[in-house]
Amino acid sequence: MKKGLLLVITTLFASVLCAQNEGITGARSYGLAGSSILNSDLWSTNNNPAGLAFLEKWNAGISYENQFLLSELSNKTAIITAPVTNGSFGLSVNQFGYSSFNENRIGLSYGQRLGKNISMGIQLNYISTQLGDGYGNTIAISGNIGLLANINKELSLSAMVINPNKAKLAEFTDERYPTLFKLGLKYDFSKKVSAFTEVAKDIDFEANVRIAIEYKALDKLHFRAGYATSPALSSFGFGLNLDRFKLDFASGFDSSLGFSPQVSLSYAPSSNTP
Repeated sequence: MKKGLLLVITTLFASVLCAQNEGITGARSYGLAGSSILNSDLWSTNNNPAGLAFLEKWNAGISYENQFLLSELSNKTAIITAPVTNGSFGLSVNQFGYSSFNENRIGLSYGQRLGKNISMGIQLNYISTQLGDGYGNTIAISGNIGLLANINKELSLSAMVINPNKAKLAEFTDERYPTLFKLGLKYDFSKKVSAFTEVAKDIDFEANVRIAIEYKALDKLHFRAGYATSPALSSFGFGLNLDRFKLDFASGFDSSLGFSPQVSLSYAPSSNTP
């Protein structure tokens, strides 16, 4: 029984570890089927550092994801951001996996406004990976770069390149972390309804197309749903805005592997707090 479980976990780990390289963080983005590079919040630290440029106050948050309801595939993240002139810094710490198979990642991001409605961001990641007793540990440095442009009040565009330096995962096989290109578009139909579409392309695999919608039923209650094509994934979620705190919950559903719930909690000073 234990050997069978270990085999399943090992197989899943290989695919999920590749997905980890996308850096999608926060239940809001997960509820949008992984559409993440168009948002501007503290989770932009990992999702698209260009989004950090529009933050005006410091933020902090934690996120927990349970891939396919397996504790061995849990993903834990903590983030803090700090604004500076014309931009913000973000620091993220992420731990994925369990004792025999895990990845630990520390990321430092910076987003800078290039104009009133356009920004650019970069992220550097220090990655330590342990792939079982027979494979040992590896250390790598990867980088991301992103752009975000608010064309007008309704339309936003974004682009991101993940790991352009092709950071090495394993020396003996010359295996490398995936390099991805992402393009996104967001359209606000009204103050309550926003539509997202995003394309993520791994240089070695077919493109993953994501479509999603967010409905702001109330100022304090938002609903989200989305669909991704490769792998096929449906998602749903909701968010509660409680003044200084934001609580988001989401879950993805794979018809073969089941549910992957995620919850995140963030804090930011209220508008009346200096």
